[in-house]
Amino acid sequence: MDRVALRGLKARGHHGVFPKEREEGQTFIVDLTLGLDTRPAAAGDDLSKTVHYGIVAEEVVDVVQGEPVDLIETLAERIAQQCLRHAGVQEVEVVVHKPDAPITVPFDDVTVTITRSRR
Repeated sequence: MDRVALRGLKARGHHGVFPKEREEGQTFIVDLTLGLDTRPAAAGDDLSKTVHYGIVAEEVVDVVQGEPVDLIETLAERIAQQCLRHAGVQEVEVVVHKPDAPITVPFDDVTVTITRSRR
């Protein structure tokens, strides 16, 4: 399976279990790896036979900016399901970063990584 990756998609969302997270929001960063067969697109140099990563990026940002959820696990699942709506995408790995998570000790990042497929 071939891979198309998008790294560092940024959007502001209001996800989290604490009232401050819901009220003020924060930046979330999303990395995607889409699994698909790119041979038909490459053979005919045809965008319609692959995934349009610009559209996928916009859809992911819409999900992050959309309806708030408590958990980034839920956010990751919503993003994965949106990606799998594209006909050619057979598998997706989603990493949701929450670099401003409300943690009381120094840290660099919090991430949740999920992999979903049509199987």
